[in-house]
Amino acid sequence: MALTLNHFSIRTMDLEACRAFYVNVLGLTVGPRPPFPFPGIWLYRGDHGDYYNAVVHIIGIDPNDPEGLKKYLGDRDPSELKGTGTIDHIAFFAEGLSDMLDHLGKLGIAVRERTVPSIGLHQLFLDDPNGVVIELNYPAAEKEALDARPARAS
Repeated sequence: MALTLNHFSIRTMDLEACRAFYVNVLGLTVGPRPPFPFPGIWLYRGDHGDYYNAVVHIIGIDPNDPEGLKKYLGDRDPSELKGTGTIDHIAFFAEGLSDMLDHLGKLGIAVRERTVPSIGLHQLFLDDPNGVVIELNYPAAEKEALDARPARAS
């Protein structure tokens, strides 16, 4: 069996904050979504004409009308919808480390950086509004090039 990751889904009480994070921070774009019986947004990396590019599905919880979601995906206690639970983090490959670090700094988003020894990977870890940990993986050569730059005068 051949498997590839298709998407991940997040249930949230704050659809707009979640949308804003993935659009403004990661650069995903809002695209078409089937007419499910509950609110939500599909976020794409690439062409909106291909559902395979909808890599993040945001599932909105409507406290005034939860039945559509309950019937379709099952009931979950909203008080338990924080963080990643047993899933530690969600990771993406990325390019443009310097630009992303500048972007995150301007947005005031805290980032944790690590370089994985021996496999040529530099990682950024950040938290979405729901406490889901997002990992961005860059070629370690980008970090090396950034570190080799002369320090800027203040």
